[in-house]
Amino acid sequence: QVQLVESGGGLVQAGGSLRLSCAASGRTLSGYAMGWFRQTPGKEREFVAAINWMGSSTYYADSVKGRATISRDNAKSTLYLQMNSLKPEDTAVYYCASRDVSYYSTRGREYAYWGQGTQVTVSS
Repeated sequence: QVQLVESGGGLVQAGGSLRLSCAASGRTLSGYAMGWFRQTPGKEREFVAAINWMGSSTYYADSVKGRATISRDNAKSTLYLQMNSLKPEDTAVYYCASRDVSYYSTRGREYAYWGQGTQVTVSS
């Protein structure tokens, strides 16, 4: 059974930074694409960033492009999301997800495993 556990969320002022982590257990992350999504109450889950299995290719939502960096350490089975210049509209629960294939997707339904989420709150 694959388990993904996010950490690193919290309360931060606008303009600040956070680094989210996602630790995997049950299987190695190596070989599988990963992604970050976020959701606020009453809204649909939103794609944030994705990375292929090697870490050689990444893709970002326009809303975070230039402010976010997704990375991975396959040896540690850990996924990261560095968020800089945070804005109040970045406030959400952030989820990491894993696919069963090596290439990424922006569609949440194409991810097989999900973490429980970590809350990020950005104050103005």
